[in-house]
Amino acid sequence: MSADVRDILDIERANTPEITRDSFLATKKRNFERTKHASRRPEGMHREVFALLYTDKKDAPPLLPTDTALGIGAGYKQNKARLGMKKVRKWEWAPFSNPARNDAAVFHHWKRVSDDSTDYPFAKFNKQLDIPTYTMTEYNAHLRNNIQNWSKVQTDHLFDLARRFDLRFIVMADRWNRQQHGIKTVEELKERYYEVISLLAKAKNQSVEKKTFVYDIEHERRRKEQLEKLFKRTTQQVEEEQMLINEMKKIEARKKERERKTQDLQKLISQADQQNEHTTNTPSTRKYEKKLHKKKVHHQPRPSKVDSVVNAIEIGSSGIKFADLRGSGVSLRSQKMKLPANIGQRKVKALEQAIQEFKVDPAPPPTEEICTSFNELRSDMVLLCELRTALSTCIYEMESLKHQYEAACPGKTLNIPPSLVPIKSETLEPNAN
Repeated sequence: MSADVRDILDIERANTPEITRDSFLATKKRNFERTKHASRRPEGMHREVFALLYTDKKDAPPLLPTDTALGIGAGYKQNKARLGMKKVRKWEWAPFSNPARNDAAVFHHWKRVSDDSTDYPFAKFNKQLDIPTYTMTEYNAHLRNNIQNWSKVQTDHLFDLARRFDLRFIVMADRWNRQQHGIKTVEELKERYYEVISLLAKAKNQSVEKKTFVYDIEHERRRKEQLEKLFKRTTQQVEEEQMLINEMKKIEARKKERERKTQDLQKLISQADQQNEHTTNTPSTRKYEKKLHKKKVHHQPRPSKVDSVVNAIEIGSSGIKFADLRGSGVSLRSQKMKLPANIGQRKVKALEQAIQEFKVDPAPPPTEEICTSFNELRSDMVLLCELRTALSTCIYEMESLKHQYEAACPGKTLNIPPSLVPIKSETLEPNAN
């Protein structure tokens, strides 16, 4: 810049050497080395991060990816396109015909001369549905009086559209001739078509070989009405529905939490019962209970047989109270057959044994009637097991009273009714202990 100013002002300037290619590259190399040695790691930057910015030769990172450093090739700049090494394949404008057309139309397209195949390559996609046909005799014998408001002309027009448009009923309903055959909806066209197909299959004994499709027009109409209502919902209705879903999830979460706490409490009660049973079975506890029992015998009257049976019925009259799922939102009907969480393990085991004894399916199909009947049956089974236990207790008390009577009055005995002896020996003996 200063040399240009001196030339304009006609001022003498010092003699400078002529700039050549070598001198220019040497200057650039000195400047690059100066910059290279001046690069330092900034304060606060880790050594590993700074090493990622430069290579071992302290070169700046490349702006474009290259494979020269990987030894794969000589680099992109040295690769040259090899053009003109092979002969170009020849193409020609050749005629062709589509086998799916019946009008013998001829079309043209480009193809390679080396291709000897003259078939249209996309002809493999020309697949048409097999639409059945019927005669006038078959129509009069099987198709005349099945569906009202359908004549033979309308049926023929329907099957003609089915062959032309491959059962695309939306297009068929659009191309339906309303002036000659009246207005028909998509559902009516489907109903008539599948009804004719089913009747023809039965008439030709083809229903055994392949299953026919049964079209429910009322179900389809209700489904489309529900979809239309769902599509036309306002923003407020969508927000309200989402709010109700969130509330239902909260209710379900609270319900599961209550059930979990109930199960934990039931486990604690079961553990406490087991500990009580263990303590009552110790020798010192049994001696204390015998002494206490003798004192009660002298001071209190013995309960009669009628009182024991009445107490047993009162104990077992509750059965099982299943939860009512009406107000808990959406749920499966099989949840009604789920046993409540407040039932002890003894009742559950006794119920399983009773189900196996009476050969009842433990998981029947959850229909409305089966759910109600199955719950009532299990409730009665639990009641039966409790009554059996109470009755065995009564018989055990009767046996003990008989032995006490025979010990107090030698030569005399008490007779137990014979009707109780088989029950005791067959079904109630395991529970007597």
